[in-house]
Amino acid sequence: MASTRAPITEGAAVQGRTGVYRWYVLALLTLTSAFSVADRLVFSILIEDIRAEFSLSDTELGLIGGAAFSVIYVLAGFPAARLADRSVRKTIVAAAISFWSLMTAACWLAIGFWTLFLARTGVGVGEGCSGPSSQSLVADYFARGELAKAMGFLTIGASMGTAGGLLVGGQLAEIFDWRWAFVLMGLPGLVLGAIIYLTMREPPRGRYAPAGTDMAQRALGETIRSLVTNRVFMGLALGWAVQIMIGYALAFWMAPIMLREFSISTGDVGLYLGLTFFLGGIPGPILGGYVTHWLCLRDERWRAWLPGVTSLGAVLPLALSLTSDSFGVFLSWFGFAYAIYVASQAGIMSGIQAAVEPASRGFAVAIALFFNNLIGQALGLAVTGALSDALTPTQGPQALAIAVFAVCLAAGIASMAIFVWTARQMGPSGYLEKMREG
Repeated sequence: MASTRAPITEGAAVQGRTGVYRWYVLALLTLTSAFSVADRLVFSILIEDIRAEFSLSDTELGLIGGAAFSVIYVLAGFPAARLADRSVRKTIVAAAISFWSLMTAACWLAIGFWTLFLARTGVGVGEGCSGPSSQSLVADYFARGELAKAMGFLTIGASMGTAGGLLVGGQLAEIFDWRWAFVLMGLPGLVLGAIIYLTMREPPRGRYAPAGTDMAQRALGETIRSLVTNRVFMGLALGWAVQIMIGYALAFWMAPIMLREFSISTGDVGLYLGLTFFLGGIPGPILGGYVTHWLCLRDERWRAWLPGVTSLGAVLPLALSLTSDSFGVFLSWFGFAYAIYVASQAGIMSGIQAAVEPASRGFAVAIALFFNNLIGQALGLAVTGALSDALTPTQGPQALAIAVFAVCLAAGIASMAIFVWTARQMGPSGYLEKMREG
C-alpha cells in the first residue's frame, strides 16, 4: 500500500504549531465536549423529580442513564469513526451536536420509562458520532509534544459540562420543571453546531506523523486487527473503561445522594454540586496535562502510570466525602476526589492518539469509547443502581452512597492493575522507540 503522507508547507507547519487559530479550534471542541456532557448528565440532577413522577427504581434509573445512552452510543460511534478517518471531521462534529441537542429537547415528551429510554438513545446517537472526530482533529492541530496539554484542555469540557448540566439544569428545574429543563439545555447546542460548521477549518490529516507514515486508510478488517493487537492501545482503552466507572459514579449519583441524605432543594444541589465540579474539574485536567507532559519527558510510561495512581488515589477522599455528616465537608472532599480523578484523562487520551497510526485514530477512539461506555457507563451505573436497591432494606438512605463507594473502590484497584500492565508493554511493543523517533 503506497504511503499517502500529507504534504505540508513550511508556512502551514509553523502556523499549525504557533498560530492562534488552533486554540480557537480547541476552544470550540472543548465547548462541544461541554455540551455533550451537560446534555448527558443533566438527567442526574433531574433524577428525583423523574423518579417521583414515573415511580422508577434505582435500577431503572441506572438503565436510562447508562444502557439507554451507552449501547446506541457505541453502535453509532463505529461508522462515525470510520467516516472520521476518511471524511471532513468538522462537518461530522457539527451534525452530531445538532442532532443530540434536538434529542435532549425531545425528552420533554416522555410519558414513562420506555419513552424516556428511547429519547436518551437518540442523545447517544449524536454524541457517539462526535468523540472520534474531535480527538482526531486535536491530534492534527497539536504536535505530540503539546498533545497531552491540549487533551488536558479538551478534558476541561467534560468538567464544564458536568458543572453546567447540574447547575443550570437544577435551576431550570426549580424555575420551570424537569421537562422544560431538558428543552432549554438542549437547544443552545444548535447554535454551536452552526458556528463549528461555518468557521472551523479541516487540518491536514496526520500533520505531525513521523516521516514515512502510511496515511492511507486500511480495510476495515485490517484496521480492527491492527488495533486489537496493539497492546499499548488496548491496555489504555481497557484501563480507561474501568477507571471511568469512577467518573460516571461521581457525575451521575452524587446529586441523588445529596438529595436523599441532606435537607436541600434540587436547585441548591445543582448550584453547590455544579460549583464543586467546576472548582475541582478545571484545575484538575490542566494540571494533569502539564504533569503528564513533564513526566513523559522523563519516561513515556507515565502516560499509563499516572492514570493508575490517580484512579486509586481518588477513592480515599471520596470515602471521606461519603461518610461525612457535614454538607460543607462532604462537598470539599468530593471536589478534591474529582480533581484527582480528572487529572488522569490527559495521559490516557494523548497516549491513545500516540499509540496508533494517524489513519486509524478516529476508529481507535471509537473502540476506546466502546469499552468506555459499555463498561464504564452502562455496566457501572447498572451495577451501582442494582446494588443500591439490594442494600436499601438494611441500609436505608445510605444504600446508594455505599454502592457508589464499593463500585469506585473496585474500579480503582482494577484500573491500577491494567495501567501497570500497559506500562510494561510499552518497551517490548516498540512504543517507546516510536516515541523517541517521533
